[in-house]
Amino acid sequence: MATKKKKKYLYEVDLMRVLFIGGVLLNHTTTAFKNNVGNGSGSQLFIEATHLMLHFTRMGFMFMTGLVLVLNYYNRDNHWLNFWKKRYISVGIPYIGWNAILMWFATVTAGVAISWPDYYKNLIDAIIHGNKYYMYYILVTFQLYLIFPLIVYMFKKLPKHHTAILATSAIIQLLLVIGIKYWLPGVDRDSWWYLFRAYGMNVLVYQFYFIAGAFVAIHYDQVDKFIEKNHRVIGWSTLVMAIGTVFLFFGNQNILKLSMSATESIHQPFIFIYDTFMIAFVFWIGRQYAHARNNGLPKIIDRMVSNMAKVSFGIYLVQTIPITLLYGILSMIKVPSIVMLLLLPLGYAFVLGGAFLISWFCYKVPPFGVLIGRPQWHLTKGVKKYVRNNESIKQTVKE
Repeated sequence: MATKKKKKYLYEVDLMRVLFIGGVLLNHTTTAFKNNVGNGSGSQLFIEATHLMLHFTRMGFMFMTGLVLVLNYYNRDNHWLNFWKKRYISVGIPYIGWNAILMWFATVTAGVAISWPDYYKNLIDAIIHGNKYYMYYILVTFQLYLIFPLIVYMFKKLPKHHTAILATSAIIQLLLVIGIKYWLPGVDRDSWWYLFRAYGMNVLVYQFYFIAGAFVAIHYDQVDKFIEKNHRVIGWSTLVMAIGTVFLFFGNQNILKLSMSATESIHQPFIFIYDTFMIAFVFWIGRQYAHARNNGLPKIIDRMVSNMAKVSFGIYLVQTIPITLLYGILSMIKVPSIVMLLLLPLGYAFVLGGAFLISWFCYKVPPFGVLIGRPQWHLTKGVKKYVRNNESIKQTVKE
């Protein structure tokens, strides 16, 4: 009788999750510090000029989503209605729940009395548009779930053309970001549908990273060998391009005369190439972590990575709470700009540690796990277990 082969656990995915979520929080923490140093100061310029280095994290998150989904569902006999039901419920509950909680939290911390009719109106607007509390990622993910069966179908239907699919996706992505940077700012988008007007919420703008995640999942061993063979080239190229983001900043400001928002946009051709190399390099770092686990890696490091990976989605969801508190704390600190800049590591530790503790509490204490996509108890499983136990008791009595 054939036995089901146990799926290999990819420890590198854990570290990649940790690095990407850590980068997301660092990105948002530096924004808080930028807003609390002196305007025109050297400290402000330093934060602004180096900020583009951190923008690979959003695309890394998108890549991880495609990677993990395909790893879990590509080789299954999928019933897509069940897939949609499971994914939309497991992610939809945290999405609605944290929008509601964070809107209440923001109102309370602002010292404003809650007007419940306005609260519910604003809550519905936030849920529909995904434009508050960094929830854009969830709205994009909902769109991905909708088209995910088509992505799987495309890769399965064209088994000999996966490299062509990836290359085509990369070309489309490059043309998209060129259009967004050089053409779109001059276009009146007021009458456009929301997901095209607010293109940062549109799944198509991130299509390459989902396709790349799918490609890596399907051809995992081949990609691993390729990156291992070329990791030095990838690593040094990534470093050069990271430094290049500083030159991009000054070029956008002084040559193209772009606004600060456009200057630091993640949707730029150079950033697309930089993100791709950075994701590949983070993948290599993750693989080194996986190897180190078998060669004497201290257990405390392994435990820390494992625990943070478990609640990485929760950390993303709750980050607004420690970030909001950080803004409040920084507004009360009156120090020179250079001193404020030097406090950035402490601020980052506060944000990352606070987000981890909140999400870890949800992970450990029922029923709050449902708020981070890790429910401690499932209704359907509970009912099935109850039925099985009753049938077992009846059978025992009968015998």
